[in-house]
Amino acid sequence: MQRHGYGGTAALRHRYRVAGCVLLAAHLVVVGWLAMRPLTAPWVSAAHLEPFATLRADLALGPWDATRAIFGGLLPFAPLGVLLPWAGGRLDASPLGSLARTVFTSAMLSLVLQVVRGGVVGQVLDLDALLLNVTGVTVAHLAVVPAARARLRRRDRRDDAADRDAPARPPRPLLREEGVSQGSTPTIPRVGVAPWSDALPGARS
Repeated sequence: MQRHGYGGTAALRHRYRVAGCVLLAAHLVVVGWLAMRPLTAPWVSAAHLEPFATLRADLALGPWDATRAIFGGLLPFAPLGVLLPWAGGRLDASPLGSLARTVFTSAMLSLVLQVVRGGVVGQVLDLDALLLNVTGVTVAHLAVVPAARARLRRRDRRDDAADRDAPARPPRPLLREEGVSQGSTPTIPRVGVAPWSDALPGARS
């Protein structure tokens, strides 16, 4: 039997998906709030639409500043690599298909966020930020999701084997319907009662 959830009962699978959707929504709210905050700056550069131009500029600042800038682009969207498949609730999904759907959805969300933040004071559209966001999603997905799904599938197979090996319960006896005759009711023969005149001594003349 093919499974599309996380195993267990239907109520448990529903709770898993609801938890994933809640965490996904909360993460998107936090990322959107951090990205849309207006920044106070004496001047704002133009949109960075040349690939890797921002990365080259960050690398020119030194190792520490470059590491902080790169991880600042990788980490915000990285949880989506796990939360999107979690909210989807598909346990037997194709690894390549799951990765493609997750990366595409994350890229669209990052693109919308980059376009919207271009109109916020102090924020500019940055193509390298989008590339870093997608890279973080890809790394997180490959590092967590295939191993987690394989573990859940093994657990489901063990549960199925345990269910098959468990002894079957004996069938419950069927209750007889009311009103159905269960055979003739035994009758007790009536014994005649002697008149008082015959039972009392000296009553006869």
